[in-house]
Amino acid sequence: MGEFFIITTQLFVSFFMTAQKKEKNINSNKPQRNSSSTPMTGEIERHPFEPFLPKNAKLLMLGSFPPAEHRWTMPFYYPNYINDMWRIVGFIFFNDKEHFVFHEQKSFYVDKLISFLTDKGIALFDTATAIIRTKGTAADKDLEVVETTDVAALLDKIPQCTAIVTTGEKATEVLMQQFGIKEKPKVGCFVTFTFNNKEMKLYRMPSSSRAYPMKIERKAEFYKQMFNDVFECDNQ
Repeated sequence: MGEFFIITTQLFVSFFMTAQKKEKNINSNKPQRNSSSTPMTGEIERHPFEPFLPKNAKLLMLGSFPPAEHRWTMPFYYPNYINDMWRIVGFIFFNDKEHFVFHEQKSFYVDKLISFLTDKGIALFDTATAIIRTKGTAADKDLEVVETTDVAALLDKIPQCTAIVTTGEKATEVLMQQFGIKEKPKVGCFVTFTFNNKEMKLYRMPSSSRAYPMKIERKAEFYKQMFNDVFECDNQ
């Protein structure tokens, strides 16, 4: 199984990773820094993955930005082994938190994830395409956004999408700004907005990071309700 995973991972690396550009200076033809009371230090990081957009996607899940590469255990979304997103999803759909966990490598099964997400119709990306880490972490408070994602352009590529999920404070704020949403949804809840004459829902879910003070089973309750609502089915 280990050899199969390694081969499969290598096949997907070229598809889901883009070359990171390390830029020490910003000129007039490149994204400008957002104004901030705290000077931004360090290098600009471009988003390392291509958007994952199954053509049948009904749900678009958006975080803020991936962790630094040295924290990855796989070249795919939520790559940090101690981030519980894929344990939450496994618990909801398979009644097994370890369903996607590759214990021998302390990683996750990329092939299983891609197959599941494609079959279910779940798209993935983040609300920032370029950032500067002020403290070298993936925490929202330590990210200076240099360039935000054009979320409307993503939605144009997945016309069956009816809902967006944000998994962090910064991601939620970006969505509200881009679509003129006035009311911030409470954690575990949603608000509606209109895109291309279609009513959409914006859900705000608890972060899957273990730094967020909530047990995984409680987080799963919020996510399960959202999945049931979006896909109009009873998940296992």
